[in-house]
Amino acid sequence: MAPPRNVVKIAIQMPHAIPQLIQLDQAKPLATVLKEVCDEWSLTHSERYALQFADGHRRYITENNRMEIKNGSILCLSTAPDLEAERLLGGLQSGSREGRREALQHLVLLAPDLTFAREVISRDGLQRLGTIIEAGDDLGEVLALGLQAFLELMEHGVVSWETLSIPFVKKVVAYVNMNLMDASVQPLALGLLESVTLSSSVLGQLVKSEVPLDRLLVHLQVMNQQLQTKAMALLTALLQGANPTERKQMLDYLWQRNFRQFIYKNIIHSVTPLGDEMAHHLYVLQALTLGLLEPRMRTPLDPYSQEQREQLQVLRQAAFESDGESLGAGLSADRRRSLCAREFRKLGFSNSNPAQDLERVPPGLLALDNMLYFSSHAPSAYSRFVLENSSREDKHECPFARSSIQLTVLLCELLHVGEPCSETAQDFSPMFFGQDQSFHELFCVGIQLLNKTWKEMRATQEDFDKVMQVVREQLARTLALKPTSLELFRTKVNALTYGEVLRLRQTERLHQEGTLAPPILELREKLKPELLDLIRRQRLLHLCEGTLFRKISSRRRQDKLWFCCLSPNHKVLQYGDVEEGASPLPPESLPEQLPVADIRALMTGRDCPHIREKGSGKQNKDLCELAFSVSYDHGEQEVHLNFIAPSKKEFHLWVDGLSALLGNPMGSEQTRVDLELLLTMETKLRLLELENVPIPEQPPPVPPPPTNFNFCYDCSIAEP
Repeated sequence: MAPPRNVVKIAIQMPHAIPQLIQLDQAKPLATVLKEVCDEWSLTHSERYALQFADGHRRYITENNRMEIKNGSILCLSTAPDLEAERLLGGLQSGSREGRREALQHLVLLAPDLTFAREVISRDGLQRLGTIIEAGDDLGEVLALGLQAFLELMEHGVVSWETLSIPFVKKVVAYVNMNLMDASVQPLALGLLESVTLSSSVLGQLVKSEVPLDRLLVHLQVMNQQLQTKAMALLTALLQGANPTERKQMLDYLWQRNFRQFIYKNIIHSVTPLGDEMAHHLYVLQALTLGLLEPRMRTPLDPYSQEQREQLQVLRQAAFESDGESLGAGLSADRRRSLCAREFRKLGFSNSNPAQDLERVPPGLLALDNMLYFSSHAPSAYSRFVLENSSREDKHECPFARSSIQLTVLLCELLHVGEPCSETAQDFSPMFFGQDQSFHELFCVGIQLLNKTWKEMRATQEDFDKVMQVVREQLARTLALKPTSLELFRTKVNALTYGEVLRLRQTERLHQEGTLAPPILELREKLKPELLDLIRRQRLLHLCEGTLFRKISSRRRQDKLWFCCLSPNHKVLQYGDVEEGASPLPPESLPEQLPVADIRALMTGRDCPHIREKGSGKQNKDLCELAFSVSYDHGEQEVHLNFIAPSKKEFHLWVDGLSALLGNPMGSEQTRVDLELLLTMETKLRLLELENVPIPEQPPPVPPPPTNFNFCYDCSIAEP
């Protein structure tokens, strides 16, 4: 007879004792279970003991998490968390360095457990660790362990970062600024200051004033990837916490110190592969730098500003200087105004007064900045653009000013200028760090591309929007290739001609639509079940290979990873924490297991509990698109296993695989794309012999049966 659902068979072990095999009744109080286990080993005072998971982070078993115990789990009997916390905190007061080091090592191992962390914090454990950190008697392993334990305890969110004292923060800053510091200490100190900066504006200002940018540049130049990453993390945190004026001053100073060139040569093109966390910080740095353009993008031209009127005249004179001298000399004021208005029309402004064109926001003054940059840094290309179009018929003229305004809007959209930084995005462009004034340089390439595409399309004024759509596609496709330099971008985008864009569109349309002939549609319907089964098997195979998922808190990105995979027999999900940079564990050594039969439902997006807890802010949009959860039974309770996929594709693969395990249809966008691709390929293979043979819209009619069947051959009669 099968045991009740709330009874699990487990093993409990203790050093120097024979393990116990028991049936744990989840309805029985945990104190009663401990009393029975201690009685079996003849141990008194059961309140001094507690149960822990034997593998993983050795988390303590409490009434809140006991439902995570599954059949076959191995537990161990250990000292109760309150007594263990008391013992380890007492060890911190040890007079010997070895005693303190051993206590800190155990503290670091147990600190990730929330139950233990609360006991330590309630006994002023953070203050005792703070004393060790502030004292700085040992600048080596003991200090590193103290910082690590402090960080682990603070990560639980039981105590706010804003409660830290100013002397404590200044001491941690001193470790960051100190020369010849132990290599294990400074990354931890930088990580602590990053958390302080992101969580407290007051202490963030203290860190900003105490940590010179030059010091962070020194850390970035050390060939230690962990130190580089943590230094970049603190730098981006300081930039995010600064106001726009301070941010601009900080970035200007960094560019003066050749920070951009160092990133391009020694981080992006480093021999060591770029980590996910560093990629995210480079994305944030790129977004914050481009964000400096937002005030200009949001500011319309002021028709009463003398400076801005002079800039417009500079733009006109750069294009028509010789004409202006020959035609404007000796003319009256009215005649000169009429001449200027005509020349502004030739420049492509829709109104004789160009200020009216630049009142639109976006792009506002940013469009004027781009036009001035193009005219001053590429004067020959600018003059050629304007004069070439001035000589064309009016309807075939490509308006420079109108094109520049619209192109500036387009670049702002493609590069997300003014948009808030994502918590997880890593989509930075290496080209951005390979070029000064990258936005303006990109505009110079784009405006010449627009003129080239205009001529290839033989466009007229009525085709302006169509040309801009093609240019958007050319720029977006090329940016997606992530060219490493502006010259490479220029080469690739110029190779993507209007004809090539049409060819790509046609190819994609054929892949998406296929043919609509009824016989082909009927063939595709017959092929679908077989191909869907192929996709299902591929998804399950991907789940068996497993994926590294990143733990992301509501406060900031985390560098903790966990690995999850499906067992080869498709009956159990196996998962557990792994260290950064370590290879994934073999499935049999993963500490946690979830039987597929226990899964109730699959949830995605805002239906997931870990997304509902984060709220509905814009910063959680990316997380929402990558989040999914499975709910399963633990006794009488329903609990969840929550995921944040590393990419959209990985999200689709896992959601499809889990849906297949639960017997539900695979409805992701990736399944639709894969099915369409397989259907197209299989259909083409089936129709190879019918090449150049027209397929009728309707099948030919079936002829009527013959009047008799005497023509049938009788196989039973042997020939003589």
